[in-house]
Amino acid sequence: MPQLNPNPWFTILLLTWFSFSLLIQPKLLSFITTNPPLNKTLPTKPTPWTWPWT
Repeated sequence: MPQLNPNPWFTILLLTWFSFSLLIQPKLLSFITTNPPLNKTLPTKPTPWTWPWT
């Protein structure tokens, strides 16, 4: 069963992982986001509802 032979596939996996880690990822992380998050204040607590039957 060739699926159990990890010889060529493990090498391909490692090469793919290293190429992503060392080449592609730094290029992707260097981009500036087009819509940066704003400094939002925390929402205030809403006032409790006054029920008419209490």
